[in-house]
Amino acid sequence: MRLDRFIESKLAYSAQTVRDLFVQRKVMLNGVLVSEGRGRITEFCRVEVDGKVLQAREAIYIMLHKPKGCVSATSDAKNKTVLDLVDIPEKESLHLAGRLDFNTTGLLLLTNDGKWSRKLTQPQQKIPKTYWVKTQNEITLGYVKKFSEGFYFQFEDLTTLPAELNILSSHTALLTIYEGRYHQIKRMFGFFQNEVMELHRVSIGNIRLDENLAAGGYRLLTRGELEFVN
Repeated sequence: MRLDRFIESKLAYSAQTVRDLFVQRKVMLNGVLVSEGRGRITEFCRVEVDGKVLQAREAIYIMLHKPKGCVSATSDAKNKTVLDLVDIPEKESLHLAGRLDFNTTGLLLLTNDGKWSRKLTQPQQKIPKTYWVKTQNEITLGYVKKFSEGFYFQFEDLTTLPAELNILSSHTALLTIYEGRYHQIKRMFGFFQNEVMELHRVSIGNIRLDENLAAGGYRLLTRGELEFVN
């Protein structure tokens, strides 16, 4: 929204009255006096008019180490949610930028910035997501080729994007995918009748789970971690 239109709607002022405010240098945007209101603002811009704060909402971006047995949701009638793990005054304004299954662990991102989370989760962005995987049966070299080709999912009538599988041991691997289909990783290994026993998300884009965060812990993202989306 334009700054002048925002002030008009907030204060129920006429367009002329708002223009006069700019002429009289009574409008501050993010702490700076401004002389005209044609510029566009976001929900996280600080707006002050004649000493009165009209908007001062701050953007929040959180990295959380999701533990097992926790629901990727903001509310649930039966189970603990990831939001229950966060203790900040503004936590009710947060939503999830992507989800993890009930028993999947690892990197989860929470924010109050809908524009940022949409950029992060839209399939066309093809942002890489890397997981550590442990399987019931052995992972062989034949898996690598198949993952790079993609898997046909009959229910959705689509073939997954090529994925990168790096075998770590007989039963563990690092897997990087570029989309987020329903139970995608379990279904991929299911092609080989190989059950996924443990799944842990390591990274999303250049945001890597902080090794110092214990399960259930969280911290704010750094400016550098945010750059790849903004």
